[in-house]
Amino acid sequence: MLKQQLNLKLSQKLSPQQIQLMKLIQLPTQAFEQRLKQEMEENPALEGGKEDNEEYEEEFGTDDYQDEDQGNETIEADINVDEYLSDDEIPNYRLQANNYSADDEDRQVPYASGTSFTQYLRTQLSTLRLNESEEEIAEFLVGSVDESGYIRRSIQDIVDDLAFTQNVYTDEETVEKVLKYVHELDPAGVGARNLQECLLIQLNRKEQTRAVSLATDILEKSFDQFSKKHYQKLLSKHDISEEELRNAIDVIEHLNPKPGGAYAGNTRAVEHVIPDFTIKIVDGELELSLNGRNAPEMHVSKDYSEMLKGYKESKEKSRAQKDAVMFIKQKLDAAKWFIEAIKQRQTTLFITMSSIMNYQKEFFLTGDERNLRPMILKDIADEIDMDVSTVSRVANSKYVDTPYGTRLIKDFFSESMKNDQGEDVSTKEIKKILEMTIEDENKRKPLTDEKLAKMLKEKGYPIARRTVAKYREQLDIPVARLRKEI
Repeated sequence: MLKQQLNLKLSQKLSPQQIQLMKLIQLPTQAFEQRLKQEMEENPALEGGKEDNEEYEEEFGTDDYQDEDQGNETIEADINVDEYLSDDEIPNYRLQANNYSADDEDRQVPYASGTSFTQYLRTQLSTLRLNESEEEIAEFLVGSVDESGYIRRSIQDIVDDLAFTQNVYTDEETVEKVLKYVHELDPAGVGARNLQECLLIQLNRKEQTRAVSLATDILEKSFDQFSKKHYQKLLSKHDISEEELRNAIDVIEHLNPKPGGAYAGNTRAVEHVIPDFTIKIVDGELELSLNGRNAPEMHVSKDYSEMLKGYKESKEKSRAQKDAVMFIKQKLDAAKWFIEAIKQRQTTLFITMSSIMNYQKEFFLTGDERNLRPMILKDIADEIDMDVSTVSRVANSKYVDTPYGTRLIKDFFSESMKNDQGEDVSTKEIKKILEMTIEDENKRKPLTDEKLAKMLKEKGYPIARRTVAKYREQLDIPVARLRKEI
């Protein structure tokens, strides 16, 4: 049985303007400039540069839009208010051709074209003396090289693929033979199937000194012990002195484990970070400034305002004129709102960053990460009386230029832990002290996680061994055994 009933419900809903403002706040400087450019292209009533805004709403009241034939019914009733308030309510895909994703939209930025790594290798194949069959195999092998310079497939898989995809029937012995030719290509080590082979290929191209010969011998016969840094076993097995082993290790450490990354002609896009804020120390005090590109001069088009005045002064008003003037008013309102949104964005960014700067004043004055105070989003949100989501939007995508380098703002946020005095200290402070302790250790006898936990406890930071291990991994520092040096 179907029933109809009325329900009263109280709900909170963001207006299109609020949603648009949140999106503007989240944008970093470069993306904001693109958004600004887009808005100016879409709204001819919005112009850049300085000019006095005319209060067209005061001079031109809504009574002037009355249609004399329809009494109190205005032309505004024909307007879709939601679309009028915000263009952002229309999904982006409805405004674009084809299926471009957001990542494809940076088409205005020109990147220099160049030869790819694979093309670079294929060009070198022409210098080798290969028959037709070997050339096809070599082409396939070069096409199987990944961006690090390795062929991470078995010879049997390559033989099968050649038969199925290239209609080339061969055997493992022939592929192995052609692979040796590929190993002669530059950069040295390219086409290797594993790290051991990659390093040996590079050593074979070096002048065969005592250190190079010993390094080759170690990699061929004792690669496992070398990778695990079992130096005593290496000394005993190869019957060498510590000095000889040290020289051999120095040779190996200067080899390139990723030869593909050494290719100078690669065309990877380079990321350019434009700081949204700048913090300077002036006479011992911190001075914050917002990047000028975040504060553009905008004004409402005078031509459009003049059109409204012209309509007001005209004696005969046709329906077409009234429709046109309503369109003009919409564009003027949208332009005026966008200018106001830019100002709100500037204010929000500056207030939020000022609060973060003052909260972390000791760090910005010294640059010492040990002076970073524990700080979470709510701390700043409570201080500036804004929502946590607003602070998050500012912190997650913005950069600040400090006397100690350009930093992502969210890096200044961290959880807190209690020290032995019962004071709250930042986890970043503990990580910094852990890093410094490891740097100062005796590399012949590196400190285990248990010993590091004990040393931190002596310094006033009582943390567990498993916490030390977690922080060490976050700092990308290997375990004690792999930090050992001779």
